[in-house]
Amino acid sequence: MSRIDVKVMKHNKYGKCLELTNGIVDLIITIDTGPRVVRYGFIGRENEFCEEVPITMLVGKEKWRLMGGHRLWHSPEVYPRTYSPDNEPVEWSEIEGGIKVSQRVEPWVQIKKEMEVTLVESSSKVKIVHHLTNKNAWPVELAVWALTVMAPGGFEIVPQPRQDKGFLPNRVIALWPYSRMNDPRVYWGERYILMKHDRAINNPFKFGIVNQDGWAAYLNHGNLFIKRFKHQVDARYPDYGVSYETYMNNYMLEMESLSPLTLLEPEATVSHVEEWELIGDVAVYFKDEIDAKDEDMLEEMMKKHIR
Repeated sequence: MSRIDVKVMKHNKYGKCLELTNGIVDLIITIDTGPRVVRYGFIGRENEFCEEVPITMLVGKEKWRLMGGHRLWHSPEVYPRTYSPDNEPVEWSEIEGGIKVSQRVEPWVQIKKEMEVTLVESSSKVKIVHHLTNKNAWPVELAVWALTVMAPGGFEIVPQPRQDKGFLPNRVIALWPYSRMNDPRVYWGERYILMKHDRAINNPFKFGIVNQDGWAAYLNHGNLFIKRFKHQVDARYPDYGVSYETYMNNYMLEMESLSPLTLLEPEATVSHVEEWELIGDVAVYFKDEIDAKDEDMLEEMMKKHIR
């Protein structure tokens, strides 16, 4: 039977890190900076997360770095609050099945970020519990925002709401100013929205959706990465009420789940859970142009893997 191993390691880009493995998959979590999960993949195989991300941003006198991998933010997005640098070491401890990492309270913003990362012993499944604690002397309204930067070259799969409401609308889709509805990388399907990452196209694209099914997936390297979360019906979400957002440019695609907006009292904590799974050797490869036949094939694949 597999068991969970945790060890401190030196990463050539991020300094001191933690390696978490069960002999099937491994994760690398930064502790000299962050917290960020900068690797998730099968042992000895490709990193499903993006590693080469050139974005930096000056926030006050410090630089915020995109870095890649998985990070924890709070929404709504606004500069400079959202981009509070995470360049300082974090505290960490072992917990059952994994580790807990805690960031110092963000200066000025006064929000404390923590993540619990645990592995299932006998599978690729990972559970990430995100915590935000308000250290201000007054309430703050925010949502937990969990963002995963995926490696280039794959296909993202986002389910469309299918509730039959008769003459009433059944979905909300939010679009950002730079998003073109005729972007060739995007397929607006009947059952799914598909986004094909293309290194040759520089223009960014972002949309958000009321993701009632509570999952999204990314097919790359012949593996299917599944991100699961809970969509809360009738809750109030950011950005026109969407619970899932995705962004892409020429070097990465970002998968983003959100908690409902919460008026967080001083010293109170709000949490948001994601579950990840990696399924290997998925025998479906889409063409450069996606069509309805591909969506039929995709429906069969999703029925098999999404439970």
